[in-house]
Amino acid sequence: MTRVLYLIACAAGPTQYVDEGVRVARADGWDVCLILTPSAAAWWEPRMQELVELTGHPVRSRYKLPWEKDVLPKADAMLVAPMSCTTLNKWGAGISDTLAIGIPSEAVHMGVPVVAMPYFNQAQGAQPAVTRSIAALREQGVLFLDGPDGYEMHPPKQGDPKSYPWDRALAGVRRQVSI
Repeated sequence: MTRVLYLIACAAGPTQYVDEGVRVARADGWDVCLILTPSAAAWWEPRMQELVELTGHPVRSRYKLPWEKDVLPKADAMLVAPMSCTTLNKWGAGISDTLAIGIPSEAVHMGVPVVAMPYFNQAQGAQPAVTRSIAALREQGVLFLDGPDGYEMHPPKQGDPKSYPWDRALAGVRRQVSI
């Protein structure tokens, strides 16, 4: 039986290449459902159908209305990657104003393995709220992948979004679940 992974991508540079993240996850045996922040969805709007065809599922970016049915299968695990500094700090403060934050922030307290891997620069990472937010996520049971096992912050204006280490993100998911 194929397991379901919710890949949740924020408006961070590598999201331009989230299709590569989907391919890596599919090659790892996952049925991938893609959830984008509203800003990330705007980036993909002209090519959204490509993502639908790649995943075989609708791509979600907003909360459903009360009378709408869930269109995605239940998740066995969630990967928030790339995670922006904004999403990290909002989630760490308990603000779930987007579907991309609301789903994993609830799921981690329902026993669903949740992994997060950031993509932001060292200047953003120096903001004091970042350390507090990472600690808050880890305290809740989120596997936050930074440093050599995840993503190491890059100097400002020197990021390489195309080289985002999707394989490290999926390795983190594998550590959290037994496939």
